[in-house]
Amino acid sequence: METPGSQSSLHRANLERVVRAVRLAGSLTQAEIARTTGLSAATVSNIVRELKDGGTVQVTPTSAGGRRARSVSLSGDAGIVIGVDFGHTHLRVAIGNLAHQVLAEEAEPLDVDASSTQGFDRAEELVKRLISATGIDASKIAGVGLGVPGPIDVESGTLGSTAILPGWTGIKPAEELQRRLGVPVHVDNDANLGALGEMVWGSGRGVKDLAYIKIASGVGAGLVINGKIYRGPGGTAGEIGHITLDESGPVCRCGNRGCLETFASARYVLPLLQPGHGPDLTMEDVVRLAREGDPGCRRVIADVGRHIGSGVANLCNLLNPSRVVLGGDLAEAGELVLGPIRESVSRYAIPSAARQLSVLPGALGGRAEVLGALALALSEMGDSTLLDGTLPTAAPAFT
Repeated sequence: METPGSQSSLHRANLERVVRAVRLAGSLTQAEIARTTGLSAATVSNIVRELKDGGTVQVTPTSAGGRRARSVSLSGDAGIVIGVDFGHTHLRVAIGNLAHQVLAEEAEPLDVDASSTQGFDRAEELVKRLISATGIDASKIAGVGLGVPGPIDVESGTLGSTAILPGWTGIKPAEELQRRLGVPVHVDNDANLGALGEMVWGSGRGVKDLAYIKIASGVGAGLVINGKIYRGPGGTAGEIGHITLDESGPVCRCGNRGCLETFASARYVLPLLQPGHGPDLTMEDVVRLAREGDPGCRRVIADVGRHIGSGVANLCNLLNPSRVVLGGDLAEAGELVLGPIRESVSRYAIPSAARQLSVLPGALGGRAEVLGALALALSEMGDSTLLDGTLPTAAPAFT
């Protein structure tokens, strides 16, 4: 039996520290592991050797700063995680391993607003189809990350706003999917998962303080503070779309007037352009036409950028992030939207905060949320399960 403070308990703690550092980063050199964990280079070297001999990690030659180094990542067959992302108009599922490799991914159109039952039926079918197609050993499934387009109440696990998903009233998404799949499911809103995805795989890599702004049917933000998602005590942190820009403006779905969302989201922006561009116009179309030189689309995108920039300036003044990453279809507009965002930030933010801020488009596009769901599943794993080989038993549906 291990006792607190004993050599064996200290060794076990060090093993878990190394495994956690590698699990969250995907891969690290031994020098990076030492800096991340605070362990000595000699201790890290011995632990990596032990983990490699036990099959928990794999070590490959690499270079760092022009010198030869060894890259450490979790073994590709140490475990599997699944990401499920519900958007308002789509369902996307990805399967990855603990070395941060995406093994399979598929998306299909889906009216998520209509029915939660239909949504979970389709998600269950798509997960099972990908598991079968890839030939993955279901006993290796360590957990599932689930994204939904609305705030999650931290205490109850229910969606916090029925105005966003009226067909999901009273639903606890994580419990429902876990009941169907038989493995641990962890849920978060789409903006938080977009932030996680960009932080691990995209434009937020290497940054510990950032905001991910997603512009779609609504406007939301995922906040990363000191390397961790900040959700707030009720799970509603990051609702940047409901910052008031004009108290006499349009009525928002939240009940207030003139929220940022009423000046920037697709449901308010598209009607401005549809009389001249047709009723089937989408934000993707607006971005494409703007890039082709359409003056109306370019003007609307610039206006949206300035409004978003006002909200970003508020974030700068309150939280002082070092980076803002723009996601959603609007990010594809590039400098047509990023330029006006920076212009507003420069005008309204505290100069010292504005100088430290970089505003970038997301690198992952529509995949940010599902990759963030994979990252969520990875972050919620217990390191002892990897060391002891005690991954949860898969549901009979997978066998």
